[in-house]
Amino acid sequence: MSPDVLATIGASQVQHGPHNDRIYLMKLAREDCPGMAPRLERLARRQGYGKIFAKVPHWAAKHFQDHGFSTEALVPGLLRGREAVHFMARYLKPARRIPRGRVRLGRILALALARAKAAGQSRRPLPRDCEIVPLGPAQAEEMAAIYARVFESYPFPVQNPEFLRRGMAEDVRFFGVRRRGELAALASAEIDREGANAEMTDFATLPEHRGQGLASALLEHMGRAVREEGVRTLYTIARAASPGMNAVFARAGYRLAGTLPNNTHIAGSIETMNVWSTPPTSPPPSGVHGKTGDGSLVAVP
Repeated sequence: MSPDVLATIGASQVQHGPHNDRIYLMKLAREDCPGMAPRLERLARRQGYGKIFAKVPHWAAKHFQDHGFSTEALVPGLLRGREAVHFMARYLKPARRIPRGRVRLGRILALALARAKAAGQSRRPLPRDCEIVPLGPAQAEEMAAIYARVFESYPFPVQNPEFLRRGMAEDVRFFGVRRRGELAALASAEIDREGANAEMTDFATLPEHRGQGLASALLEHMGRAVREEGVRTLYTIARAASPGMNAVFARAGYRLAGTLPNNTHIAGSIETMNVWSTPPTSPPPSGVHGKTGDGSLVAVP
């Protein structure tokens, strides 16, 4: 199946297509709201998609709520360390609202949180034969080959070297772990300069190098690097079915912001995802409270 397309609606950025069976509103332009929610719904109904997934600044949340969207995750201070962002959903196929394997996913999350509490925020040292290096356009073929080997499917075409190069030109920073010269693991930080945040994503470790803390080392290194460039809040959208990745973010001090049922086509099927985030470097002002996907209350400006 072809990858979903990146497009604009008005001045807002979206991804949509049958691969993820959804519309993903990635960035909402202020001039497109009010009015964006019904435009997304018309597109979704025309294409027969099962879900509309939207990242919505707090100022626009009521518009989306009035059009049947609900908040599944909430990240305080995601915009410039001050304004919350709601991860909202509207389901056009009711069955998609129910996570598959809910009990198993709950156990995985509980185990990740328990392991993080037991271990604190410590991690094992990077193996002596490893080094973390920045990756650029010259390494795109090598990177794409690893993504193709690790992931049966992925929500974005990371197995395509040209897609990786385009991302690098648009402020996506890639880092890798080289072991005796060979690339063993890699990940990226997608920087939003205007919002002063970064999504920590695209983690892949070759099977023969797993269990040695490479993802944790990459996460720590990337976090330091982007914070030096003015990023104030870090977040991720991680597979709820992955014990390892949930534990990596929990141990690193990220907080669970909510859960996105049946959201993303990855590793061969549409999976439920967990949103994790760091507190902003400057705490947002206290204000109204909103509910995350798990029902807990979070202060937002």
